[in-house]
Amino acid sequence: MDKLLLMLNISKEQLEENLDYPILIEALRKAFQEKYIVPTRHHHNYQNPKEGVESTLLLMPAWQTGKYLGVKMVTVSPNNGKYNLPSIHGIYTLFDAEKGMPLAQINATTLTAQRTAAASALASSFLSKKNSKTLLMVGTGALAPELIRAHLSVRPIETVYVWGRNLEKAKTVSSFITKHLQKPGNVNFQIFPIENIEEGIEKADIISCATLSPTPLVFGKNLKAGQHLDLVGAYRPDMREADNEAISKSSIFIDTYDGMHESGDIAIPIKNGILKRENICGDLFELSRGEKTGRKDNTEITFFKSVGHALEDLAAAKLIYEKLK
Repeated sequence: MDKLLLMLNISKEQLEENLDYPILIEALRKAFQEKYIVPTRHHHNYQNPKEGVESTLLLMPAWQTGKYLGVKMVTVSPNNGKYNLPSIHGIYTLFDAEKGMPLAQINATTLTAQRTAAASALASSFLSKKNSKTLLMVGTGALAPELIRAHLSVRPIETVYVWGRNLEKAKTVSSFITKHLQKPGNVNFQIFPIENIEEGIEKADIISCATLSPTPLVFGKNLKAGQHLDLVGAYRPDMREADNEAISKSSIFIDTYDGMHESGDIAIPIKNGILKRENICGDLFELSRGEKTGRKDNTEITFFKSVGHALEDLAAAKLIYEKLK
């Protein structure tokens, strides 16, 4: 049988073993410089009566003309933490864009976590201080270890703090990272679970948030000069991880202008007149192409909001497929 007709089934384990962050981050940087076609993603909230909170279905297509086409189908279930399950589940299908053949079915939960973390690290390479040594991880879900790994790959982080509403989960994340990253040949760093988020904010050069919080966790009154905020959670327009004062004190960057309406961290300040679209300093397309400047000096507070972009999924899917085919 023609090898082109054999569709790969790429597992969580294969993604974890084969997608190194430095390579993935560079693949995303290149993708944001190239020409992709990315239709507006479908975002559907649906009733989940047993849980008492809506779940979400996301459909995210993207393609390169004559090369690859991919589509991701993802569900987000906010209450899954109480079942010790990830809040995000999904599958990604990669096609040959010329002949239309399906090439690979990929675990989208892990792919999403990895490409999201890589996008945050790519933004950090433009926006955080080059000598950033302290990272605060806000959130203890599946994204937390990936974000820590990704940020460690672009900045000389020496100390990581992990905060979550449940201290035991913060300890679990810290133990996992220690076990998997504190090995001979890896960069040396210390990691501490903490009970008080303000303690971590006070010490951090980079604050990375990946939560489903409906209300702010990071307040502008606690921010200090030179910090970088990386906001990954708050995926709905009624959720947010940072308050209006944080917006007012920061230079605002986003992954894509198309997603501004999807997260409360941007949509609510715009609606309330705290932020104007023209005051957003740039997106990852403009930063990667050199059309906009990132951090200007070591006193600036930078603020990056990620809502996710189908371009990131396709770039990561291409990378893993070409490595394993």
